[in-house]
Amino acid sequence: MRGWAIRAAATALAAALALSGCQSKGKSGAKGRPKPRSVTSTHTSSPPSTPSATGGTCHARPGPLPDAACTPGATNPQVTQANINDTICKSGWTATIRPPVGYTDKLKSDGIRAYGYSNTSASAYEEDHLISLELGGAPSDPKNLWPEPGGSPNAKDKVENDLNRAVCGGKVKLADAQQAIASDWTGAERKLGIGG
Repeated sequence: MRGWAIRAAATALAAALALSGCQSKGKSGAKGRPKPRSVTSTHTSSPPSTPSATGGTCHARPGPLPDAACTPGATNPQVTQANINDTICKSGWTATIRPPVGYTDKLKSDGIRAYGYSNTSASAYEEDHLISLELGGAPSDPKNLWPEPGGSPNAKDKVENDLNRAVCGGKVKLADAQQAIASDWTGAERKLGIGG
């Protein structure tokens, strides 16, 4: 009887851990890469820097750039090259798809923890879309939001505006602008041959 009770308790514990999503603090995801998480960010007008971190599963890169495994970027399937004049090139369109602050504030808090930032004050970050809404970024996908160090407006805003003008002006294809900003917003204009 005692052996049966121990096996039953062990089975119940294993089921509870599996259902709760418990995982080790070590490697997560395939090949030891961090799992994507929900995060958004805030920028400042001061020079960008990488904040100090005390741990976390995600790690900001200099720039500041998000961890590519945690925040790879995601696009909005409702925005295509064929409909940019009715979406991203239409004044005021992004306001119609922007997620509510309550949603992004929760992601920001989660992201600050996931990135292990030493400064845990939400006001030190902008919950930012890696692929901006004005470039057809997914509005609510956690893979496209991260806690970007600093305030708003910031240097990334200029890049987003320049890329939007280039796409809407026919100088750059939408997919190329999305890929460039997702991989490294600090070099996106140079990569696409635009901006100043």
